[in-house]
Amino acid sequence: MTLQDFVTNGVFAFILTFVRIGSALMIMPGLGDSFTPQRVRLVVALGISLALSPFVSQYMPSPLPPMATLAVLLVAEFIIGIFIGTIARILMAALDTAGMVISFMSGLGNAQIFNPSSSAQGSIIGALFSITGMLILFATNMHHLLIYGIIGSYDLFPLGNIPDTADMSEMVAATVSQSFLIGVQMSAPFMVMSLLVYIGMGVLTRLMPQIQVFILSLPIQILLSMLTLFGTVSVIMLFWISRFENGLVYLFSLG
Repeated sequence: MTLQDFVTNGVFAFILTFVRIGSALMIMPGLGDSFTPQRVRLVVALGISLALSPFVSQYMPSPLPPMATLAVLLVAEFIIGIFIGTIARILMAALDTAGMVISFMSGLGNAQIFNPSSSAQGSIIGALFSITGMLILFATNMHHLLIYGIIGSYDLFPLGNIPDTADMSEMVAATVSQSFLIGVQMSAPFMVMSLLVYIGMGVLTRLMPQIQVFILSLPIQILLSMLTLFGTVSVIMLFWISRFENGLVYLFSLG
């Protein structure tokens, strides 16, 4: 094997593979979160890239194209990796959406706490859901599906082809809509509970106008919300993990 063949089939194939996998793992749930050490992400990306590079080398152009073409290939691989990680992250954001709605319906909307999953301030229930969802993600080996999705992306987005940005934008928009719908569906029991509390307080106000309804309703609303959360949290998380899996399977079966 000549030096040019080694560079074409070995080094450059590894670089292209690492760009796609590294960019996907950079923002993917679990491995791409802020609490995951950067060295762990780097080692995982390097390991997967090293294992896949022999299979990707057969798609490498020989001889090497001009530098401008190589730059285009690198940018295309980066965009594909970011797209895959973004889709997984959007599906994960359904937990934060549900937590925000539940906190608002529970009277805890103003109570903010640092959410390690999003590296920003968020609702208390949203932080609880995000951490619990991450735990379930690894406990059910769902992170294997994320890694398998990166590998299967070479069938969906062949190496050397420029991705269709219009289709990718449409997929992102559809995923955002689906993620918001999942978050609202997860918080539906709390919407019903809050509506019943408001109706009850409205009736009580009409019967006894001298009662300070807002002072009385807030503790009751928080208590009923906590009881509802204790009774439905397992169903809510199972519902989310099933929708998360369906979203990833649908994404990687588009090809």
